[in-house]
Amino acid sequence: MTISRAVRSTSAVDAVDRQLLDALRANARATYAELARVVGLSAPAVHERVGKLEASGVITGYHAAVAPESLGYAMNALIGVFITDSADTDQIAAALAALPAVEHCWFVAGEETFVIKVRVPDVTGLEATIRDLNTIAGVARTRTTVVLSTKFEDRVQVASPAGET
Repeated sequence: MTISRAVRSTSAVDAVDRQLLDALRANARATYAELARVVGLSAPAVHERVGKLEASGVITGYHAAVAPESLGYAMNALIGVFITDSADTDQIAAALAALPAVEHCWFVAGEETFVIKVRVPDVTGLEATIRDLNTIAGVARTRTTVVLSTKFEDRVQVASPAGET
């Protein structure tokens, strides 16, 4: 099993960086001058800090937030993927990544090996996705939870963790 993700130290991220991250999460298109006003630094200083956050991997990218419903994806579900004892997790992860309906994939501890979030147009699309999942070599079974409504998502805690000053 070689599923991994580099863990970056937060020790180099100070209170100003956290303010910048909050501001960028609220508006990734903000100019350096706008960000500078938020954190009380000059635009060049903000530019340098943002560059360092990008170079260190704290900021991993910028994207447009799109309402899935506007593209015809009115339904989403969380699906637990249970695998066989001899399954190769990397191969299953690659197969999951190849499915267009899979929006997020987490390798988890617990009964399931993976939990995925899928977005589909309707129940027929969900049924087809579950069928596709169950044909992946090494998948023993799945457990699906249909999402009725989303209260919030894509929240990242940027404020200092408890106990940090």
